[in-house]
Amino acid sequence: MSYSVGQVAGFAGVTVRTLHHYDAIGLLVPSERSHAGHRRYGDGDLDRLQRILFHRALGFPLDEVAALLDDPDVDPRAQLRRQHDLLTARIETLQKMAAAVEHAMEAREMGIYLTPEERFEVFGDQDPEQYAEETRQRWGDTPAYAESRRRTARYTKRDWQRMRDESAAWSERYVAALTAGEPPTGDTAMDLAEEHRLHICGWFYECPYELHRCLGEMYVADARFTAYYDAQHPGFAAHLRAAIDANADRRTRA
Repeated sequence: MSYSVGQVAGFAGVTVRTLHHYDAIGLLVPSERSHAGHRRYGDGDLDRLQRILFHRALGFPLDEVAALLDDPDVDPRAQLRRQHDLLTARIETLQKMAAAVEHAMEAREMGIYLTPEERFEVFGDQDPEQYAEETRQRWGDTPAYAESRRRTARYTKRDWQRMRDESAAWSERYVAALTAGEPPTGDTAMDLAEEHRLHICGWFYECPYELHRCLGEMYVADARFTAYYDAQHPGFAAHLRAAIDANADRRTRA
């Protein structure tokens, strides 16, 4: 059985023009011609084309492909093994590249797609992706995580800056309340805890009171969160956790 140039182009995923070029340079000359002079390709031609495409996929130029295929001292089976080894190495390289791209995609989906200069301008010396993988592993299957990724994927530099400014202003007011001796059960502390919850709802995901309690517990259970808050004022993390609980009690009783 033989095939037309159009059929072979369809089989191999190349253009008719490419096959014409291979014929013109002697790389793949069809073994048959029709009565009208049209190219006809047999099974041997298809096998040669497959080997040509293997070498082209590995980056060999056409003149080297021709030399390899036409060398009588080259064992076709050894050639296939070499192609297999090269393709395996290429696959490993591409897998690493794919992993790097996937990491970049995750960062972008988290909304962290600013330039290095913009990142520093918005986040200072805090790495916004520092705990991205841990966050995905711990909460990746939750609706809150999915909602946060959906929202932050749309954020611009201006959005991130506004969010950071709101958070910083809230922290300043909370520290002022701490300095003034405000107890966690005081109205000011509970109102600030409610602002904290609404900030999460507005920027990231819906945060009902029970979830807010869990976050407050994490602020004292995870040393990294405790250090973050306590660096602003000693005892900040524990005070905020207590204020979150008091606010949740107040709101759920109402």
